[in-house]
Amino acid sequence: MARDKTHDPAFEIDFFESVLRRQPRYAEVIEILGGLYTKAGRISDGLRMDRLLVRLQPTNATAYYNLACSLALCRRRSAALDSLREAVKLGYRDFDWMAQDPDLESLKERPEFVALCAQLKGQN
Repeated sequence: MARDKTHDPAFEIDFFESVLRRQPRYAEVIEILGGLYTKAGRISDGLRMDRLLVRLQPTNATAYYNLACSLALCRRRSAALDSLREAVKLGYRDFDWMAQDPDLESLKERPEFVALCAQLKGQN
């Protein structure tokens, strides 16, 4: 029986990596790969994609949010908080998700994170 490749992370990663090799500035593919790498436990590869996306799209609030998640997973808390602040400055407003996002778990006890959440909640 053939494997269902639509739910095979390795297949998806291989596919999107091949697209990225042909089009290295394809922002949507970079974003997808960042998420796939992170889900597969390849945190440093996800971080690399998130940094690349922020360089390509410096006004993309979601890109900064995703970068913050990767940095938090790497325990780079100060950099993660800086990236979160930038995401909010650029228009990120999903307080509910930010408050429960498991990728940000290492930040949730930090006073800076609590203050940022309060600021964001007040804007909603």
